[in-house]
Amino acid sequence: MRIVPEVHDAREASTTSLVSVAAALIASALVFTLLTAPFLKLLGAGAGAVAAALHGLVALLYLFVGTIGLYLGWRLLTGHIRAFADLQLLSVVCASLSFLAIVFGNWVYIFYRAKTPDSPRSYFIRTMPDVHRVFFEFKEFTALFTLPLMVCAAFLLWRYGGQVLTRPWLRYTVAILFGLGFFYLVIAFGLGAAVTKLKAA
Repeated sequence: MRIVPEVHDAREASTTSLVSVAAALIASALVFTLLTAPFLKLLGAGAGAVAAALHGLVALLYLFVGTIGLYLGWRLLTGHIRAFADLQLLSVVCASLSFLAIVFGNWVYIFYRAKTPDSPRSYFIRTMPDVHRVFFEFKEFTALFTLPLMVCAAFLLWRYGGQVLTRPWLRYTVAILFGLGFFYLVIAFGLGAAVTKLKAA
């Protein structure tokens, strides 16, 4: 059965939906942050505290924006998108936040891999080697997938514009890119929060 997209002005924004989703995400993310990384430890005495705080802040913002992007990507896939201009903007914001999260993550990685007995890497290899291999190494490389996926989505949305709404292969491709980007984001975010909880940099 072929899904025919609804005809809407591509500039029309579903502001109420976006605000509702954003409010729910902010509330749930604040609760999640308080449960997994108490604010008292956010800017702790560790050498990588500032880098970790910036990385965590950008990742949290990316989680908000990425979830809204996933919602709009789903609306695009089903052919019911009203906020096409918002989706174009969000694709650029997602790509930018992905880039910043990776930059700050690499900065944190310097402190993580420090050649001291108390560094997180040394601690995990000594006490829980699987945590280092799975939670951190896997998480680090998984997070890198978000950038090319979001750059590709942004390129298609801006290069083809309104044609994305009328060409099924473009709609499906962009929606899948947003879905995969969110999938890798959630894995990286969850594992990053777990590593921080076990041993901060």
